[in-house]
Amino acid sequence: MAPPSRRCLLLMGALGVFAFDRFTQGQKNSTLIFTKENTIRNCSCSAEIQDCDYSLANLMCSCKTVLPFAIERTSYNGHLTIWFTDTTALGRLLNFTLVRDLKLSLCSSNTLPTEYLAICGLERLRINSEAKHPSPEQSLLIHSGGDKDSNSKEKPVSLHKDWQTCMYVSFLDMALFNRDSSLKSYSIENIASIANDFPDFSYFKTFPMSSNKSYVVTVIY
Repeated sequence: MAPPSRRCLLLMGALGVFAFDRFTQGQKNSTLIFTKENTIRNCSCSAEIQDCDYSLANLMCSCKTVLPFAIERTSYNGHLTIWFTDTTALGRLLNFTLVRDLKLSLCSSNTLPTEYLAICGLERLRINSEAKHPSPEQSLLIHSGGDKDSNSKEKPVSLHKDWQTCMYVSFLDMALFNRDSSLKSYSIENIASIANDFPDFSYFKTFPMSSNKSYVVTVIY
């Protein structure tokens, strides 16, 4: 059998490059954010990285360092993973942020305080506390976003605009990472005023909330 000609080899190579390019375009990157030694790294990853493997994340993902005081509130329509060691940095990243698909991984054995984070539009939550408890990853489906385009890309949106159009608000009890128990939640519908109906969450009194709509509030613990 005669070997393939030079022109044939060039054509096969071009087709291979085209196929690889189409394949990589079809891969939807996910966002990974982690905090370590007072720095925040924001990464775009084409594959899932083993939890808390900072070296692998820096090697396999496209990452950039973000200064804590330069954090901007954005919306995440795609999958977001956050590796954290304390609630202070996590609160800066998540409080009053629209996130649909969220995974939180505790990367230390620290005991976390009973603090609540307020997250808008959360549909699915996964948690991993293996650094503190030898337990498997847990997953919780909060609600299904049937009106969301599954092919939509992550797009930063105004923080105030997020909350003015947000109907689903989740309160996440960070102390759940201290317990070796199942992830639980309950939801309350037709909440007219979060600030009045949930007085313990005083920060809502200083945050603009629409007064002509009702909310579905989910408490995750």
